[in-house]
Amino acid sequence: MATVSLLRIHPIKGLPPTDVTEARVLPSGALEFDRRWALMDARGRFVNGKNFPDIHRVSARFDLAAAHVTIDSRTFGLHQEGAAIAAACGRMLGEALTWAEDAEVGFPDDLASPGPTFVSVPSVAAVAGWFGFALEDARCRFRANIEIDGVEAFWEDALYGSTLRLGAVEVEAINPCARCVVPSRDAATGEPTPGFQKRFAELRQTHLPAGVSTALFNHYYRFTVNSRIAASQAGKVIRVGDQAGRA
Repeated sequence: MATVSLLRIHPIKGLPPTDVTEARVLPSGALEFDRRWALMDARGRFVNGKNFPDIHRVSARFDLAAAHVTIDSRTFGLHQEGAAIAAACGRMLGEALTWAEDAEVGFPDDLASPGPTFVSVPSVAAVAGWFGFALEDARCRFRANIEIDGVEAFWEDALYGSTLRLGAVEVEAINPCARCVVPSRDAATGEPTPGFQKRFAELRQTHLPAGVSTALFNHYYRFTVNSRIAASQAGKVIRVGDQAGRA
């Protein structure tokens, strides 16, 4: 039986995630607290792995119930101490940073599909096996919000253009997520994996399940599914253990 086995929220864009047992859907289709906050540099760029490779070395632990984050052994209030968080991260990165918040949509990479990204556990395990990564290493490189177990590897590739039901929530599967440089680096150290993008694309094409349309694959450096959730689903909750299947 296909079930939701992992829910992962990234409260501050670019920083490490936190695992949760349930996540509420916002009217925008985003998950509550996911990428709600962001750090910006003086040029207005997001502080993330694409723009700041050293961000991989910044550790963060979240307590969403208390709205706290601990960075470099110091605990901050997410609602009250944004400027202090920006200053602390700025000192670590050698940049003057500012704090931004969007409680409605957050700061997703794909504004056209601001819903959670999802993938199956066997797909992540398959990719980990291609490169000899630990499963958690592969997870942290691709940063999906939702993992689904009890299915075959790359099961999700057959869902594009259809609706997936996760418990009581209907999720539209839009397209395979185009990846940036971040998955090619160790998520904890920032150390690059030589030849990662080329090799990944070759293997991704080879392992695309039979019958899956290639129309959305203008290149094969794509993995996990971008989604949208209609406003009618706002307030519903996705939970670990929810059954997953086509609506």
